[in-house]
Formats: sequence, structure tokens, C-alpha cells
Amino acid sequence: MGTYDALDLARRAITLVLVAGAPVLVTALVVGLIVSVLQAVTQVQDQTLTFVPKIIAVLVALAIVGPWMMEKLVEFGQEMFASLP
Repeated sequence: MGTYDALDLARRAITLVLVAGAPVLVTALVVGLIVSVLQAVTQVQDQTLTFVPKIIAVLVALAIVGPWMMEKLVEFGQEMFASLP
């Protein structure tokens, strides 16, 4: 494996991590933003209020997107092992 191959593999791995993690992170971001707006409107400034909706939303997102994420990771692993000399 040459330098170009190693860099290409690293680039693909980083891209895969970003693409696979994006749905869960965006879900947490959107739910956090909604809860923050609701806290600002109602003037309820309890710090623990943001955790429960975020945790529930992230678990739902993982349940929905999890199989796709695992499929992409398995495909990448199979390609890696297939490319070994």
C-alpha cells in the first residue's frame, strides 16, 4: 500500500464517519435548538430540561438510521479487507 492509497483510505474513513454520524448529530442539534427556544419563550431555565428530549430524539434517530449506518460501516470494512494484498 502506497502513500496515495493510505491517504485515500483515510479520506474515505473520515468521510464515512461524518456521513454516518450526521443524522444523529443534526437531530440532537435541532431538538436542542427547539428546547432552547421554548425555554427562552417560557423563561424556564432548567439545565436538565434539555437532556431528556435530546436523549429520546437521539435514540429514535439511531433506531431509524442505525441499520443504514451499520450497512455502510460493514461495506467499508469489507472493502478494506478485500483490498488487502
